[in-house]
Amino acid sequence: MPDIIGEAVDQLITIEVKNRGGPHGILRPLYEAARRLAGGRPLTAVIAERLRERIKPGDTVFLVTGAGYLPTMPKGESDGPPGAAALGRVLYKGLGAVPVFVVEPNHVDVMEACARAAGLGLRSFAHARDQRLGAAIVSPPPEQAAVAAWIDHCVAEMRPAAVIGVERLAPGKDGAIYAAKGLPLSGPNAINEGLIDMSGIMPAAARTGALTIGIGDHGNELGFGAIYDTVVATMPHGDRIATTVAADLVLPAMNSNWGSYGVEACLAFLLGRADLMHAPDMEERILRRAFEAGVLEAMAFSGEFLVDGLDGETSVSVVQFLGNIVRKNLEKPVGYAGR
Repeated sequence: MPDIIGEAVDQLITIEVKNRGGPHGILRPLYEAARRLAGGRPLTAVIAERLRERIKPGDTVFLVTGAGYLPTMPKGESDGPPGAAALGRVLYKGLGAVPVFVVEPNHVDVMEACARAAGLGLRSFAHARDQRLGAAIVSPPPEQAAVAAWIDHCVAEMRPAAVIGVERLAPGKDGAIYAAKGLPLSGPNAINEGLIDMSGIMPAAARTGALTIGIGDHGNELGFGAIYDTVVATMPHGDRIATTVAADLVLPAMNSNWGSYGVEACLAFLLGRADLMHAPDMEERILRRAFEAGVLEAMAFSGEFLVDGLDGETSVSVVQFLGNIVRKNLEKPVGYAGR
C-alpha cells in the first residue's frame, strides 16, 4: 500500500512546468536516477519509511534550508523554508522529533515566519529537547573559517538522527556553490554577497549514523552528489553546478517545497493520520508570511505571490490534492454502487 500512494504522490510533485527559457526534460532523468538509488520504489514512500524507522520520540532532526543573498534576494527565495516548515511540523506532531532549522542569519526571519505559520513554537534547542515541545533555529557564525568547528559542536550537542536538505545549495567539484544557471554564488567570482557554506553539516552528521536526505530541483542542492553523474549529464552547466555532497536518499521535484510536501503526505499515510498533512489554508498562510518576512520569487526576483514562477495558489492546490490522496487511501474500503 505505501507504494500505491507513493506512486501517486511522486507523479504529482514531479510535474515539470517551466518557462521555455529554462532547462526542460531534467526532472525525469534526475528522478529515475534517484529512484534507482532507492531500490526502484517510489521515492516519497521510501523516504517516509526510512524516517519513520529511524526517528524516535525526542530525536533531533536537522532541516537545512535557505537560498538567496544580496543583492538579488537578501532574505532568500520562496522555495525552501515553507517546505522545511511543513516537514518540521509532521516530524514533530507525527514522530515526536525535535526539529532544528539550520539557516544562515539572513534567512532566520523567514524561517521563523514559516515555522510559526505552520503552528510550530520556536524555543531554544535545550528547551525544545528537554521538554519535547516545539522547534529550534540555529545559524552558523558569519566567518567561514569558524563554520567547521560550529558544525562539530552542533552535531556533538544535538546528535541529529537525520539531516534533511530542502533547497539548500551545496558546492561542486571546485568547492564553489553555483546557481542552477551556472553563476557562481561563492568563491572568488561570486555574484552575490554573504553566502556561508555549511554543507559540511550533512557528512558530519552522517559519520555519526544520521540518515541523510536531499530535496531539490536542479541537482546543485545538498545531497545530490548521490546522483552526481546524472546531474552532470542532464543539466546545462552540469559539470560546474553538480554538487559532490551526497545523501543516502535524494528527491528531485518540481520545486523543493513540493518535494517536502510529498514526504509529509506519505508520513501522514504511514502514521494513519490525515490531519498530519497540513491544510490548504495553512499552506497559503505559510507562503504569505514568508513574503511578508521578505522572501522573493527566484525566477524574476519578484515579491509577487509565486514559487519558482508558479502562482502561490498552485502550491495551495497541490497541498489540497496531496491531502485528498492521503484521505482517500486511509478511508475504509467500499465497493462501487451497483456492482
